[in-house]
Amino acid sequence: MLNYLIESRNMSWSKQFKVALILGPSLDAEGDDVDDVDGADACMHFLSMGWKLLFAIVPPPKMAGGWASFFGSLLFIALITLVVQEFANLLGCVLMIPNSVTAITLVALGTSLPDTFASVTAARGSKYADSAVGNITGSNSVNVFLGLGLPWCLATVWRRQTRDTHYAVPSGSLTYSVALFLCTSIVCFIVLILRRVFIGGELGGPKGTKVLSAFILVMLWVTYIVMSIL
Repeated sequence: MLNYLIESRNMSWSKQFKVALILGPSLDAEGDDVDDVDGADACMHFLSMGWKLLFAIVPPPKMAGGWASFFGSLLFIALITLVVQEFANLLGCVLMIPNSVTAITLVALGTSLPDTFASVTAARGSKYADSAVGNITGSNSVNVFLGLGLPWCLATVWRRQTRDTHYAVPSGSLTYSVALFLCTSIVCFIVLILRRVFIGGELGGPKGTKVLSAFILVMLWVTYIVMSIL
C-alpha cells in the first residue's frame, strides 16, 4: 500500500500522459493483486482517452506540495462544468425546454454525477459512512453558499465600480423548486436517521433494506423533478 501511494505521489508529468494513453494490467491499491484488463475496461479506456489526456495536463501531485495539482484540478473541473452547461442550454433550446427545467435536470445531472461517483468510492473504501454522506452534503453546501455567494459578490463589486448602485436579479419560478427540494431533503435525512436507529448505520445492512432505501431516495429525486416540471 505504501509503495503504491509513493509511486502515485511521485508520478512525473510525462508519466501521467503515458498512463492516460497506455492500457494494461495494474496493481490494486494494496499492491498485491494484479487486475487484468477486460472488454469493459478497454471500451471505457478508449471512450475516455480524450478526457484522460486533457486531465494529464494537470500538474502532478509532487509539484508545490500538491497545491498546483489541487488548483489545476479545480480549473479543469470548472471548464468542464462550463462546457456541460453550454451544451445543456443548447440542447434545451433545440428541444424547447425551459431554462429552469434544463437547470434542474441536464445541468444538475452533469455537475452532480462526479459527486455520486466520489461518494461510491468513499463508501467502498471507508470504514464509516461519514465520507460518503459528508461528500454529498459538503458538495451541496459549496454549490449553494459558494456557488451563489461568490458570483453575487463579484457582480456586486463590478456594478459598484461602474457606479450602478441598483443590482437585483429576481428568482423567477425557482421558489417552488427550492421549497420542494427542502421538503424532499428533510425526508431524505429522516430515512438516514431511521436507518441508523433500526439498522445501525446509514449505509449497508440487509439486502431488502438496502434496496428499499435506495428506491425511496431515487423516488424522492424523481418526485422533485416531476413536481418541479409540472
